[in-house]
Amino acid sequence: MRILTMRSPVRIAPIIWLGFFLIVAATGLAQRRGTSPTTSSGSASDTTARIVAAAQAFLTSLDDAGRAKVQFRFDDGAQKTRWSNLPSPMFERKGIRIGDLTPTQRAAETTLLQAALSADGYRKVTEIMRGDEVLRTNQRGGGPRGGAPGPGGRGRGPGGGGPSFGQDEYYVAFLGTPSTTTPWMLQYGGHHLAINLTLSGSQASMTPSLPATQPATFTIEGREIRPLGRENDKAFALINALNDDQRKQAILGSRVADLVLGPGQDGRTIQPEGIRAPALTAAQQTMLVELVREWAGIMTDAFGEPRMAEIRTSLPQTYFAWSGPTTNGSAAYFRIQGPTLVIEYAPQQGSVDHIHTIYRDPTNDYGAKFARK
Repeated sequence: MRILTMRSPVRIAPIIWLGFFLIVAATGLAQRRGTSPTTSSGSASDTTARIVAAAQAFLTSLDDAGRAKVQFRFDDGAQKTRWSNLPSPMFERKGIRIGDLTPTQRAAETTLLQAALSADGYRKVTEIMRGDEVLRTNQRGGGPRGGAPGPGGRGRGPGGGGPSFGQDEYYVAFLGTPSTTTPWMLQYGGHHLAINLTLSGSQASMTPSLPATQPATFTIEGREIRPLGRENDKAFALINALNDDQRKQAILGSRVADLVLGPGQDGRTIQPEGIRAPALTAAQQTMLVELVREWAGIMTDAFGEPRMAEIRTSLPQTYFAWSGPTTNGSAAYFRIQGPTLVIEYAPQQGSVDHIHTIYRDPTNDYGAKFARK
């Protein structure tokens, strides 16, 4: 394990069509992206059952060819790590493309996504995708709202070619059979988005995940949308809440320009740097925890809240590090790192309009703690 330092064919359970339509109807079909679902409370096992039912309904909506595209073995390591910030076909994804689904299938896919994510997580993911639609609309015009993406990811896929943007260019895949008792995984991603949700009974992990955005700010129907705006604003509020001595500890002595533990960096670690949480006041620690929630709270509350409790428990061993200006509106990198947590936030090429982030649990990426099979 290298330590880096900044200082230097699966069968499905049969589901009747009536069950499928009831699940879709429960969320109002949600055909229009960006409409947040209504969250429901319940135990982790109840939540797993809802996600599994939605996944099975989605599979039932597909024909045999579609199911063959979407299903992989749970132990398919190549597929498990097949995610990137890059657009298609610059990065080759496998699974079923959202743009190839019928309206009924898309409704089932929406229901699945809503079941797996919290209301805030669903909003964030769909706003990232709407941002990519902005890129598609402006692709020919270039400029700050169009053109090619910045660097990153794991390189050009076998297909080659220029980037394809838009809400149709996202993919769904399952590793293993959706089950309430045995491990399986939902992958959902495309340009600037990778969600890797591993489930096993009442346990869940959504790391590694990559929520990113370009543009970072855009307007649709008169409403300003900032998919990662809260992450940005909370981080700048925290760094500016520090006194001079605390800032000296938090701000790194070298410039960090990109994600260190992004796509293709599984198994690497970073030497902890920055200010430790015990050196923060109680109010500042609360700000740090609420910043972490922007990533940990993407998955549905029944799993997100236990994850937050775990993060609070390890807060004394958690670090906050900063690189760059401290004035909100500037391009600055930050990192939050603890025993079970790494979050990085990295503006690309110094642009505040193109943001990459990564969310990992070095002890439980891909559900390593509970999903061995």
